[in-house]
Amino acid sequence: MAETAPLSGVTILEICSNLAGPFAGKVLVELGAQVIKVEPREGGDVARHWGKGKLGDTSAVFQSFNKEKRSLSADLRDPAQAAALLDLIADRIDVVFQNLRPGLVDKYGLGPDAVLARKPEVIYCNMGAYGEGPLSDLPGYDPLIQAFTGVASTTGETGGPPSRVGVPVIDMGTGMWAVIGILAALIRRGVTGRGGLVDASLLDTGMALMSMAFAFFEADGDVPERRGLRGPIAAPNGGFQT
Repeated sequence: MAETAPLSGVTILEICSNLAGPFAGKVLVELGAQVIKVEPREGGDVARHWGKGKLGDTSAVFQSFNKEKRSLSADLRDPAQAAALLDLIADRIDVVFQNLRPGLVDKYGLGPDAVLARKPEVIYCNMGAYGEGPLSDLPGYDPLIQAFTGVASTTGETGGPPSRVGVPVIDMGTGMWAVIGILAALIRRGVTGRGGLVDASLLDTGMALMSMAFAFFEADGDVPERRGLRGPIAAPNGGFQT
């Protein structure tokens, strides 16, 4: 990555698995940051083993979301290893982001309170399923949130059942929101010298994707329909054999 890359010189610690967090890390790498990915000692990120497609001995899914990152393994349940990670953050890290199950990073001493107390200029990003509301302690995943927020109800052919979008749009969208929040926090830190907390959630992403459908419902009371390839606004708008 060229020295003129926007995030050249920024070092990021990614304590994430699956897709949403790793996709955020992928975008940050492409912007020039050095991303250090923390994986469990036993088996690594579960996405290493997803699907039949392999690149080398690792899944194509994992490779597509984690290329060009550096990696280290740690057992966060071991207080000594968790403390070593906290030392690494204090010495080298500009941004920490994590998408572990609710409460785990605090249990391991690596939550935002502990990290920001040790190094106030760090930017800390939480990525979860339901954010800080009454469902905050529940786990969640992409197709569940597609259904919960109504994205699946607007996807599919007219008269057919709801469908999940063909790509992990909730996971990838949440990764994008996390990157936007991190970039904004880096800009603020450049002015104030202070770090701070960024939150991104799968629920927020699904609700944002549904904002136009919600506006239509508020305007005329009609529940948005599944339309296949036909668009909801302009005509002609759809898929045509050519």
